[in-house]
Amino acid sequence: MSQLAEMGVDALRSTLEGPVLLPGDEGYDDARRLWNAAIDKHPGVIARCRTATDVSRAVLFARDHDLEIAVRGGAHNPGGSSGVDDGMMIDLSLLNEVTVDPVAKVARAGGGALLGQLDAAAQEYGLATPAGMISHTGVGGLTLGGGMGWLTRKFGLSIDNLTAVEIVTADGQIRRASDDENPDLFWAVRGGGGNFGVVTEFEFRLHEAGPMVQFGLAFWDLDRGADVLRTARTVIPNLPDDVNIVVGAISAPPAPFVPEELHFRPGYALIVIGFGSAEEHAGVLDEIRTAVPPLFEFASPMPYVGLQQMLDEANGWGFHAYDKGFYLDDFTDEAIAVITEYVPQKQSPGSVMLAYRLDGAYSKVPDDATAFSGSRRPGYGVFIVAVCPTPELLEHDRAWTRSFWDAMLPVSRGKGSYVNAISDLVDVDDRVRASYGPKYDRLAAIKATYDPDNLFHRNANIRPAATGS
Repeated sequence: MSQLAEMGVDALRSTLEGPVLLPGDEGYDDARRLWNAAIDKHPGVIARCRTATDVSRAVLFARDHDLEIAVRGGAHNPGGSSGVDDGMMIDLSLLNEVTVDPVAKVARAGGGALLGQLDAAAQEYGLATPAGMISHTGVGGLTLGGGMGWLTRKFGLSIDNLTAVEIVTADGQIRRASDDENPDLFWAVRGGGGNFGVVTEFEFRLHEAGPMVQFGLAFWDLDRGADVLRTARTVIPNLPDDVNIVVGAISAPPAPFVPEELHFRPGYALIVIGFGSAEEHAGVLDEIRTAVPPLFEFASPMPYVGLQQMLDEANGWGFHAYDKGFYLDDFTDEAIAVITEYVPQKQSPGSVMLAYRLDGAYSKVPDDATAFSGSRRPGYGVFIVAVCPTPELLEHDRAWTRSFWDAMLPVSRGKGSYVNAISDLVDVDDRVRASYGPKYDRLAAIKATYDPDNLFHRNANIRPAATGS
């Protein structure tokens, strides 16, 4: 396949505004590098696209030369789906412009934009849209799977605030998809991942949020885990609309507000974020500390953009990573027993379990309104993530992640999960079908319309329906 790429690469270079790189070219190694250091892919050709037309021509080149396609936005997928050996990497990182209309409260973000760019541009006007929690994540991959974050209880998922996309489909056509144009495709890309084409622009609805928010973190030793999770079970379902809590099994960060002797101590944390009054936020923290006094706590106002960057360093480029996810109805006694058994077994300080609360605005969206891979009933999206500085630690914590996930299945909603947490190819078809449930057949039919040959398959893959089915 590399030879085929070389035969036509001069023609491709002459038609693209962005550079085209082959192995050995200056910049090739930087362009192929992914966030997860455990993944090392060597594409046969990298098309660094500057426009939607560039993307169209790259897609057609790959199709005509039978090259497997990987689409690189933020390159943050733990499974390395944005890299490929021998095939074509369509690199969107140069297609990253973000513009904001503060009157219409609309943002447009290029397919290669990062969350930090979107956050910063919107916050210039005191606006935001729900997004993830690590600012160097790509807007594209996060949004196409759903997009969970601090604002999900208040304003829903990223896809619930998506009003249109520009997308290049497998036939090279540049299409607009919205409620009024190609509505079937618009439904599918809101949760269906990268199965339907390469999105070159996202259009989001914005909301007033920030510029300052209320931050609070309370931390407990491992031996208080059951008490913390039972407290979360009581407090979180009754939260005010302007407060959100993430439940974490983490190691204490080496931050100035953490006593030095506790740096990297494994334990449990409740991260409490307030978008309303300081008094409301303080009331939630008071309820928590009264129920189970923390080992330490910290509370302070902080900029919204600072909140969005809070986890950046702990999840920086160069770590070795692996993840699995599931949905949980509640912290039942049975679930708590499994969590408190497995959390102490992790070895890397960076490895975590995080539970995002899903209710409020998230639950007001009907299940069938989008292709999102999960029920809209209240619960938690839970992520077990191994983040390790060395391959040796990853070997252990990858096994820990898998065994922890296996043990949680009987007390969770089962194999179905948020598709952005499906990065392991083990039983991937079963997990994808379980995640989409009755939506899968509709997605497969739309896939057959826009990508009948499954050109875009390096993802939580939806196979095109057979002709006539």
